[in-house]
Amino acid sequence: MPELPEVETIRRALEPRLLGRRLLEAQFLAWRVARRRGGRIAARLRGQTVRAVRRYGKHLVVEFESGLLLAIHLGMTGSLLWNGERGPHTRALLVFDNGCLLFDDPRQFGRIELAATLPERIARLGPEAPEISKAEFVERLQHRRGALKPLLLNQTFLRGLGNIYTDEALFRAGIHPRAIAARLSPQRAARLHRAIREVLEAAIASGGTSVSDYVDAEGHPGRFQLQLKVYGRTGEPCPRCSTAIRRTVIAQRGTHFCPKCQRL
Repeated sequence: MPELPEVETIRRALEPRLLGRRLLEAQFLAWRVARRRGGRIAARLRGQTVRAVRRYGKHLVVEFESGLLLAIHLGMTGSLLWNGERGPHTRALLVFDNGCLLFDDPRQFGRIELAATLPERIARLGPEAPEISKAEFVERLQHRRGALKPLLLNQTFLRGLGNIYTDEALFRAGIHPRAIAARLSPQRAARLHRAIREVLEAAIASGGTSVSDYVDAEGHPGRFQLQLKVYGRTGEPCPRCSTAIRRTVIAQRGTHFCPKCQRL
C-alpha cells in the first residue's frame, strides 16, 4: 500500500500541474472507486478550478476554489498517472485544461470522494507522522499499553505510517516491534520519534519505495527499496550485526526485525 512518502511524492509532482487549472470532465469507469456516486461527483466537479493540492496522511486532497474537496486514497494498488495511457485497470479519469489524470487500481481498494469538508473518517486521524513534536509523541506513547508495531500502524494514533516505514523506523531506533509503548523510557521514545522522521524524509527524497505496484505520477518507480535495512530482507544479514533478519506476524501484518539489535 502506498504510504506517506509515496503519496507525498505524487503530491509534489501533481501540484505544479494542477494549481489554477480547470477540470473539464471527470469519468468514473468502475462503481467501486466512487462508491456508486460517480455520476454525481462528475457533475459537481465539471468546471471546478484547483486551489491547492495537499496530503493528509496517506490521502491526497485536491481543494477547489469553490471550497469542495476531492479526497483520493490509493488503497493497496492504486496509482495516479499524469497523461498516462488508459489501460484495463483505469478506474477514473480527471480531464483538466492542460492534461489528464488517470487513476489506475488493479485490486480496486482505492477510493475517490467529494465533500465540502474532510470526511469524518479522514478528519479524525491522528497527527501527521513527520510533523508531530517530540514532546507530544512521547506523551501519547505513555498512555498506550499495547505493542508498538500495531500502535504505529493505527492511523488514529499517527497518520501516514504503514508497514514498510514502521519496520524501518523501529530498526533504526533499535526497538523491538512487540515492545509495549507505555514502557518505553523517554530517551527511547525520543529515539523512535527521530527515527520515524529520518526514515520518512529519506524515503521522500528517494521518491518512495517500490516493492510491488507503486509508481509516481510520471510512471517511475521509487528508489528507497535500495535502502531498506529489514523490510523484505528475511534471512539476510543485519547491516549492523550480521544476525539473520527475522519475519514474524504482528496484528496480522508481516513484520521484519533484527533479533539482536532489537531485543525485547
